[in-house]
Parts: sequence; C-alpha cells; structure tokens
Amino acid sequence: METVTEPRSRRRMSGSERREQLIQISRTLFAEKGFDGTSIEEIAATAQVSKPVVYEHFGGKEGVYAVVVDREMQKLLGMITEGLAAAHSLVKLERAALALLQYIEESSEGFRILVRDSHAASGTGTFASLINEIASQVEDVLADEFAARGYDPKLAPMYAQMLVGMVALTGQWWLDVRKPGREEVAAHLVNLAWNGLTGLNPSPSITAMTRGQSAAPVRPRTTSEKELRELEKAREKELKEAEKARQKELKEAEKARVRELKERERLLKEAEKAREREEKIRQREARLAERAARLEQADHPE
Repeated sequence: METVTEPRSRRRMSGSERREQLIQISRTLFAEKGFDGTSIEEIAATAQVSKPVVYEHFGGKEGVYAVVVDREMQKLLGMITEGLAAAHSLVKLERAALALLQYIEESSEGFRILVRDSHAASGTGTFASLINEIASQVEDVLADEFAARGYDPKLAPMYAQMLVGMVALTGQWWLDVRKPGREEVAAHLVNLAWNGLTGLNPSPSITAMTRGQSAAPVRPRTTSEKELRELEKAREKELKEAEKARQKELKEAEKARVRELKERERLLKEAEKAREREEKIRQREARLAERAARLEQADHPE
C-alpha cells in the first residue's frame, strides 16, 4: 500500500515551531493594536489554535508580550552596542545613530511595540529601560572623552541621557515620515551632537569610515584616521573662530553697556542740575515775595 505524505503546509507543527508562530503573530498584533488592544482570543484565532495552546506556551498574554519585547530589546541593544565598539568617538556616534535607524527601518513592528505603550520621556516602561541601558554604555564613552579633553567626567551620565534621548525621539519621528534617508538623518543627528548649534555644518554627511562599515572594500585604516584628524583640526578651528566671534560680541556688548551707563549718568547729572536751578529760582522768588510783603507793610502801617 502506497504511503501518502501529508503536505508540509498541513503537517502538525512541533512545539518550538508553534511557539515561534505564536510569537510572530503576537508581534504583529501588538505592533498594530498595542498590548491592551490585543486579546488571547485574537492571537489564538489568527494562529488557528485554541486559547489553551497559547496559555500552554506562555501562560497568558503578558507572557507572550514579555517574550516579544525582550527579543526586540536585545536585538536593538545588540546593534547599538556593536556600533559603539568603534575606535573614534565621532564614528561611535554615527554608527550608533545608524544602528537605531536601521533597526527602525528593518523592524518597524518591533520598534512600534517598544514605543507604543511607553513614551521615551516617561521614565517608566520597556522603552525607557532600554534607553537607560544604552545611556549607560554611552556614559562610559563620554566619561573617557571628557577626561581626555579636561571636562568633568561626573557630567557624563547627564550628557549620555541628553544624547540618547535626542536620538531616540528623532527615531520615533522618523518611524512614520521616513524622509530623509537614514544616513542623512544620522548625519544631521551627529552634526548637532558633535558640533553644537553654534557650529552646525550646513551640509553634514557621515564619515567615510562609517560608510565603509557595510561596503567592501573598506578604506585603509591610515586614511580613515587621517580623515578623522583633519575633521578634529577643522572642528577645533571652527570652535576657535566661534569663540573669537563670541568674545568680540561680548566686548562690543560691554562697550555698548558702558556707553549706555555713561549716557544715563550724564542725563542724571543734567536732571540734577536742572532741579538745583529750579530750587534756586524758587528760593529767590520766595525771598522777593517776602521782601515785597515787608515793603508793603511798611508803606501801609496799621
């Protein structure tokens, strides 16, 4: 008797295959409707299984949600951690920003899950926990950079939160707009973080070292290091020019303030002299009136 093999699409799934199917279905539903908007019934119906099957694998909706969130957090954290392994601080920033944007581009459902039920600035929840984990790594990078440049390393945690928060919220915005492209967005993010508002580059772009990360062949390290040194020199020159312009503005403002004070003092002196003249005139008129009264009394005695 000939044995008929059941089609692959209809064969019974193994326990691990069923678990993975439920995770993927739940991931899509959580991304579309959030935790509260998704039910065990919907997960089971979409997977064409009974509710007890879902309970058997995860214990409930909270269980499958925890697995989905943990996967997404580990994936994103791993990508950003890899980016922060670069040698130069500028490249670290570029690659970390690109890693987040790449994750958003390739795992939009996962990112929606991470940010849907917890805003990045709320201070609680899964996304905030992820932000804190990333910030703790950035903190180490900044502490070394601060120490090398003579800044107070104790400020590194605060600056780490600023940088990571800026990148994360920009990522939330880019999740829906998707314009401009991720490399351009990363370049502008790093432009603000690296150069500051007073030294913004009107046409920023990421360095060749970062661009070469996903391209082959990668440019020789000596050339990349040379480019980075040139960037540092250019940045130092921009900072000096900006500081020089700021000092000039401060001096001009101080001169204007001194002139204003002198003018105010002159006006006050003139006003005081005018008051003194008026007082003398008043006193003279009073004396004249008094004399006139005495003369009139002498001419007309009682």
